[in-house]
Amino acid sequence: MIIEINKDIDKYKETVVLGLTARQLIFSVIALVTGGSIVLLTYPYVGLTVSAYIAIPIVAPIALNGFYTYNGMTFTQLMKKKLYFAFMNRPLTYISTEGEDEIRRIRQEELLENKKKSKTSFMFGMNKKKGTQEGN
Repeated sequence: MIIEINKDIDKYKETVVLGLTARQLIFSVIALVTGGSIVLLTYPYVGLTVSAYIAIPIVAPIALNGFYTYNGMTFTQLMKKKLYFAFMNRPLTYISTEGEDEIRRIRQEELLENKKKSKTSFMFGMNKKKGTQEGN
């Protein structure tokens, strides 16, 4: 007798009917009842196709609540987080600690260092040239 055990115990879900969990079963029944009632109520006035188009945007979020999970969050929790970060999150502001005066001072120091380096390399280069000229 072989008993299959789910390797990841945290993701194990108890099935109730037809391989559906209790949450999935409840939301699928709610979605079917809602969709069926919308189609039956609007069918005589607008036709079957249009009534189905009316029902789909209403039924889809209900079905997603039961079946969709992302990083352990349900569809409702995920949408609340997305809406919060899209509209309620305060913007992060950056204030520079270096002003224009500080940047000018740093550039002047760099220029002075470059001038000193170029003068010393120029002086060493002259001595080498003089030494080679005297040796010839």
